[in-house]
Amino acid sequence: MNYWMLVSGPENFEISRNMGFGLAGMKSRHRKKAVDVEKGDKVIFYMTKIGSFGGTAEVTGGYYEDTKKIWNSDKPDEMYPFRFPIIPEIILDKDKFVKSEEVGLKMLYTKKWPKKHWKLAFQGNVHRLPKEDYELIKKTLEANK
Repeated sequence: MNYWMLVSGPENFEISRNMGFGLAGMKSRHRKKAVDVEKGDKVIFYMTKIGSFGGTAEVTGGYYEDTKKIWNSDKPDEMYPFRFPIIPEIILDKDKFVKSEEVGLKMLYTKKWPKKHWKLAFQGNVHRLPKEDYELIKKTLEANK
């Protein structure tokens, strides 16, 4: 089982919310990671600009490619073409989002960076996290419901 952190802006989180969190997507440069997505994997949603976690989901099927525009990107031709079905586990309202500072320094994944630059761990669209980090974030999200 893999634990994925998908990073995008809050507007894309709200687009996914409006679609019922039935689908997740990865940018075009992440084909190798998309191939590794399997049914049963877990997903955490992290939002740039506001530096917050908004929810978790479980993958319900393998990835496929689609170029229908759903999510927004600074890159005009980016369609998040590598998509996979999900079901939401925990999805927080905007006023309940968990700031990265609440869990960031406790995460194993952020230890790859110097302590003063731990937020670099949240740059980029897709990250594979250790199970312990997924569980830490999920527990914190549950406490904020």
